[in-house]
Amino acid sequence: MTLVEQHAPLQQASIAAAGMLAAGDPHNPSELRPFSEYSLGLYDDFLGQIERYSHTRVAYQTSRTWQYTEGGSKDLLEEHSLDPRELARALHQAVLASPVELIEHASGFTPPASCKVIYAAGAWTGGLLNLPIRPAKGQMLRVALPQGLTLHEVHRGEHIYVVPRTHGPQAGTALIGATVEDAGFDTEIHLRDLELFRAQAAEFVPELASAAQAPMVEAWAGLRPATPDHLPLLGRLNDHTFVAAGHFRNGILLAPGTAKLVADLLEGKPPAIDLTAFAPGRFS
Repeated sequence: MTLVEQHAPLQQASIAAAGMLAAGDPHNPSELRPFSEYSLGLYDDFLGQIERYSHTRVAYQTSRTWQYTEGGSKDLLEEHSLDPRELARALHQAVLASPVELIEHASGFTPPASCKVIYAAGAWTGGLLNLPIRPAKGQMLRVALPQGLTLHEVHRGEHIYVVPRTHGPQAGTALIGATVEDAGFDTEIHLRDLELFRAQAAEFVPELASAAQAPMVEAWAGLRPATPDHLPLLGRLNDHTFVAAGHFRNGILLAPGTAKLVADLLEGKPPAIDLTAFAPGRFS
């Protein structure tokens, strides 16, 4: 197996995400739930396999999430989050230590005609295959937690979330995000947007309202791969071409499930879940 990357691997949406394994998020499309739960069930083995190859353990950062409703109530969900940057570093090392051949900076690479090819280029997949996948820009910031404030749970509403980092190089900080913008491939940061969702996050965690007490550490924008119905495109395009893209806000969560399902398709095995809702030709 050969993995071909146009630039350096794991530098786009993979490390721009917050890392919530939000299988139970009520704002996800209902059709996504079986896929989410299937992938979540594979996660411990996925991380274990990465650790065996990379000799790096990727630990969960949190294990509970406060989910806020429009009516002002909140529910406590048993839900993990992790640091996608830690995951990306370990995954890269695992690939290098595995039998998989990795080709980086491969602009213009043309696969042999006899090969089976899986397109998984995130927000860029639509342009490669003429499929309805567009970039959905998301701005995010990371702030230092005020002295005396300890966060161990994610706080999440429909449009805003606060995701703490409890250990590792980002310990003592929290991510606040994120916008959902139709801005093409633009990744520019706008201070007014950061200030707005800091104020929104303060409705969940008031201590984050002050930039003096919870100063910004960094800010960035990522490009989610979005489809018209916010469901992935997953399956066969023809005898030699497959697609696995359009995961929108759940790429980290759906990673192990996507890998297993695509592997089964390549080997001619029946998939573990019904893939009808994710059929690549459903918009034709």
